[in-house]
Amino acid sequence: MIRFFTAPEDISKNSIQLSSEDSEHIRSLRLRPDELFVVCDGNGNDYVCRLGKRNDGTSAEITDRYPSLGEPSIACKLYMAYSKGERLDYAVQKAVELGAYEIILFESERCIAVPRDIPKKIARLQRISLETAKQCGRGIIPKVTSGGSFETAISEAVKISALSLFFYECEDNNFIKTVLEQHFSPLRLHEEYAINTVSIITGPEGGFEPDEARFARSKGACTVSLGSRVLRSETAPVIALAALMYHTGNMEK
Repeated sequence: MIRFFTAPEDISKNSIQLSSEDSEHIRSLRLRPDELFVVCDGNGNDYVCRLGKRNDGTSAEITDRYPSLGEPSIACKLYMAYSKGERLDYAVQKAVELGAYEIILFESERCIAVPRDIPKKIARLQRISLETAKQCGRGIIPKVTSGGSFETAISEAVKISALSLFFYECEDNNFIKTVLEQHFSPLRLHEEYAINTVSIITGPEGGFEPDEARFARSKGACTVSLGSRVLRSETAPVIALAALMYHTGNMEK
């Protein structure tokens, strides 16, 4: 079904007030009065609706409600170094599809390009997050924010999550399969104190500097390898997220 997002305050007991943008979209789709669509409150709740009594696309009548099915059981914050061109667009889109809870961008020593107008770039990426969340059935719109410097971003990532994974191409001991199996075995997933918050940290086109990897370790992050092949900056976060979702059972119905 077609999907829209709305603010919780626009939802009453039996109806939803739609935004002017969504109303215009509904009119362009020429929905029939009996056609159903979904409105999500951005807090993980879905409302099955049809056009309101006025039938002009400005309101929706609620016919059913239930928790969003598109939200994973684990809250993963993705920290990505700025990269060049449309690589960030791609990475943000795929991260939202795969279930990232939030996406934080930061500067790293080997970044080839940092946007001159960061707020403008963030606004563009937030729009990509919104459109992707609609398309793939998310129950939230993942926020895209700027994490500032490398040190600030890493310190925050380690502080807010039970497990922080720093993906580093020069890591020779910890491999993603082993690390994830260690922390997310079938038995541990059902333990009372199972991990439910993870930070994934990936680098720019040139990778991380050795000093950056040492800093991440000193803060408590686990440096992890994605294998012998060096992945592109927009590919690494996608692979890391997909592996995490698989090992936590979030690719099963």
